[in-house]
Amino acid sequence: MSNVEAEPVALVGGSAPGAAVVEVLEPRDVPLGGPRAMTVRRTLPQRSRSLIGAWCFADHYGPDDVSVSGGMDVAPHPHTGLQTASWLFSGEIEHRDSLGVHALVRPGELNLMTAGHGICHSEVSTPATTVLHGVQLWIALPDADRDAPRDFQHHVPEPAGLGGATARVFLGTLAGHTSPVRTSTPLLGAELVLDPGARLVLEVDPAFEHGVLVDLGGVELEGTALAGGALGCLGVGASRLRLDNPGDAPARVVLLGGEPFGERLVMWWNFVGRSHDEVARYREQWQEGSERFGRVEGYPGDRLPAPPLPGGRLRPRGNP
Repeated sequence: MSNVEAEPVALVGGSAPGAAVVEVLEPRDVPLGGPRAMTVRRTLPQRSRSLIGAWCFADHYGPDDVSVSGGMDVAPHPHTGLQTASWLFSGEIEHRDSLGVHALVRPGELNLMTAGHGICHSEVSTPATTVLHGVQLWIALPDADRDAPRDFQHHVPEPAGLGGATARVFLGTLAGHTSPVRTSTPLLGAELVLDPGARLVLEVDPAFEHGVLVDLGGVELEGTALAGGALGCLGVGASRLRLDNPGDAPARVVLLGGEPFGERLVMWWNFVGRSHDEVARYREQWQEGSERFGRVEGYPGDRLPAPPLPGGRLRPRGNP
């Protein structure tokens, strides 16, 4: 998914290990563009925290009645230095990219696209979609891999019963279940559905930071209440993670994790880089139609132009 803000905030960062205290990030609403724009709830990045491991971007949207909003129609747009992870709860999205991939994003199926050196893609909800609901996540690539060639991986994780909960592990390893999808840094990504009144205690990697994004209902993470749409974050050090569903209906969350990224980066619009000049060059190359990004075939419309750069220089730095 594109970041289509007309004046995107320049966000920079790198995570630092923290105490075992839950940091609660509330989302902000961001329209995807157009008079009938679908609005997404963005919890990463924020000025207080840019990353959870290498996870550097989290948009949460829906349930969205596409007859009212018009659904998703994001024209071809570029990416560098990252991977996009698409995960749906309902609906269907048609994906086209400059690698030549034409695929559908469906509920419970991971599509992981690697931008690396450069890629462009489009995303459009299909005519069969009535309710669109899901998350779009970005993963920052480390310096050694951020110039990697374009790639695309698809995986359908089997649901795994955890006693009072069901998990779909789409990246990394959790509760003895491992995804085969390749990543450049150690990561965890899983959908968890907790039964009413359930308590779930998960063994996790103490070298990881973790985040719990609440989709349905409300949960408690290590005793801290998280309402729908909130993202609860934990620093490194914990070998167990406790989730409670105090409600009388199922609760659904997306669990993210990873080793602290350890690199300073600049995020602006759809680019992940390391300096102002680098990001400015990416923007110029996109505007000029450079082969760095290739072309999307089959999208019935023009590509997205890049917004103007901000007045000041983009500076890489760590979290406050």
